[in-house]
Amino acid sequence: MSAARKPTCAIPIFRSLEEFPAGFGPTVASIGNFDGVHCGHRAIVAGAVDEARASGLKALVVTFDPHPEVLLRPADAPKLIAPLEVRLQLLATTGADAVLVLPFNEKLAHMQPRDFARNVLRDKLAVRSLHEGHNFRFGYRAGAGVRELAEFGNEFGWSVHVHSFVRIRGLEVSSTAVRDLIAAGDVRRARWMLGRCFTLYSTQKRDRGIGSKLLVPTVNLAGIDGLLPATGVYVTRLKIAGRPFRAITNVGNRPTFGEPSFSIESHILNFEPVEIDESTPLELEFLLRLREEKQWPSAEALKQQILKDVARAQQYFRLANRDGSRPTPA
Repeated sequence: MSAARKPTCAIPIFRSLEEFPAGFGPTVASIGNFDGVHCGHRAIVAGAVDEARASGLKALVVTFDPHPEVLLRPADAPKLIAPLEVRLQLLATTGADAVLVLPFNEKLAHMQPRDFARNVLRDKLAVRSLHEGHNFRFGYRAGAGVRELAEFGNEFGWSVHVHSFVRIRGLEVSSTAVRDLIAAGDVRRARWMLGRCFTLYSTQKRDRGIGSKLLVPTVNLAGIDGLLPATGVYVTRLKIAGRPFRAITNVGNRPTFGEPSFSIESHILNFEPVEIDESTPLELEFLLRLREEKQWPSAEALKQQILKDVARAQQYFRLANRDGSRPTPA
């Protein structure tokens, strides 16, 4: 997450099986990558939480770090929607009693499905019930799915509840669908699936001469390791150490001014001087894509377009004050 804020979680977070306490269970568990903790993920975890409450068991979420594809197929590993610490904060709001982060290493990657079921789910986590999506896979080379999980449950003593895809406004929710929308710049529909705004977490770019106060209304984000939206101009909300500002953000190479140089540059619309240094956490929420980035014939032409972009952004925020279906601006 670069040097951005690492959110604190209100529930226990165990970072390995060795940390997981004996006697924590029995548990109702849900296992997955939970990238983005989108509406589909939340529905699955809600099922586990509801069952745990009704049966007097503990609701446990199990996730992995890094994403398994980073180890198994690094060239094809997806860019993450949200960094681990943000995912943990989001999972902490689901009502689960704890989250277990399993380090995805060679040992875990080569564990046979039966060994995972017996040694991890039964012996270590004391699982009594599991809630999973229909496409859940586990074990060496993802060799087992929900059918095998249920078969192991017959032997080791748990039930399996398989959840269908969640649909939002006719769209089937999945991490892949969310990534595709964000990569295409459709942050509005991605917000429907996520149940919140797509957000980048970073700090101020270090080559901007930062002092103890931000005295100009422009902020450049430092490098981002995860998923980025398509290049273009967006209506955004920028939080500086949690303090929200309305903004308009250009993601791209700024081709009008000489040699292209990629940046994520936000212009604050309701600017006030604010304390900031190179470690100040920044959160940039993407609300709406206004247009593609393009090369303008002159600086004056670009200036005129920026004025139009700002006017559209200001209109968006004015309408948002009266329309509960849009994110409320700062």
